[in-house]
Amino acid sequence: MAAAVTLMDMAIVSSGPSPLPGGDRAKPAAPPRPQLLDPAAGEAERSGREDSLRPRRLADYIGQSELKQVLGIAVAAARGRGEALDHVLLYGPPGLGKTTMALVLAEELGVRCRITSAPALERPRDIVGLLVNLQAHEVLFIDEIHRLNRVAEEILYPAMEDCRLDLTVGKGTTARTRSLELPPFTLVGATTRAGSLSSPLRDRFGLLHRLEFYGLDDLRAIVERAARLLLMDLAPDAAQEVARRCRGTPRIANRLLRRVRDVAAVRGHDFIDRQLVAEALRLHRVDSMGLDASDHRLLRLLLDGHGGGPVGLETLAAGLGEDPATLETVVEPFLLQVGFLQRTPRGRLVTPAGRAHLGDPKQVAA
Repeated sequence: MAAAVTLMDMAIVSSGPSPLPGGDRAKPAAPPRPQLLDPAAGEAERSGREDSLRPRRLADYIGQSELKQVLGIAVAAARGRGEALDHVLLYGPPGLGKTTMALVLAEELGVRCRITSAPALERPRDIVGLLVNLQAHEVLFIDEIHRLNRVAEEILYPAMEDCRLDLTVGKGTTARTRSLELPPFTLVGATTRAGSLSSPLRDRFGLLHRLEFYGLDDLRAIVERAARLLLMDLAPDAAQEVARRCRGTPRIANRLLRRVRDVAAVRGHDFIDRQLVAEALRLHRVDSMGLDASDHRLLRLLLDGHGGGPVGLETLAAGLGEDPATLETVVEPFLLQVGFLQRTPRGRLVTPAGRAHLGDPKQVAA
């Protein structure tokens, strides 16, 4: 059964002027004078926002071809029937474009996208306030949806299935249940841990899709597009170099590109070539495979301090001064993905590929 939301704690505050002692009423404050805005300044402000690198339409969204095809068909069908798009769940590693895809869907549907995150919906009235203010066919995007509490999930069940919100007015024997009709809407949920979602919530999504890591060609196209938006003169091999070092993640690619732009601006380079990219990323301790300082510290501790392993997670965390959960969820996944680290029942182990990348004399001799 859907959870009921109590509205007793919602107070009504009068907006009229407060009476003064003696029966006189306070004079209302004078309304603020309108300010004239220069439209040219607005254009300059918009053009100065160089961090707006997100694509707005499906045609501009690079990569994830299967996902784009499926969602394109769903959007066209919903618009043809004049209905709201079915609820969508997007999951996968961070930085692959889940939030961007939600904004793209809203743009394709021609509606507004309201963005929030699950940790921000602590109290029942938080999620209720969002739902009752939705307009027909609008998109509600909830990031990290696996962190929703149980009460918020129960409120979402009838809202997702029947466009209905169940409310309870009063307490005890005077409590009454009221149902509030909601306009049809689209819930887009994003999560990095699809397995942490409860089955009732996951089953109410009509479209479930995983975002995969990007290939080198797609990443190079993303870097070249971002360079054009940032007004950077970037050589093709320089774009390829940034794409090789971004761990298959567009968010990291855009971040590295901005760091390269900083170095080029300070040193007075109008044209950015591959050598300048390599030099700039070397300053930020990002190597040719995309490994950063944290990755190298872990591999070096395993190789130099423990002969390559196997070593337990707690021992590594103590040696690096890091939290074990941070190592397991932030540092290790990419090293496992590229085959430089191996998890065994006895602990972590540096692979031959990892030894070769670090220049281990034993591996080079072999």
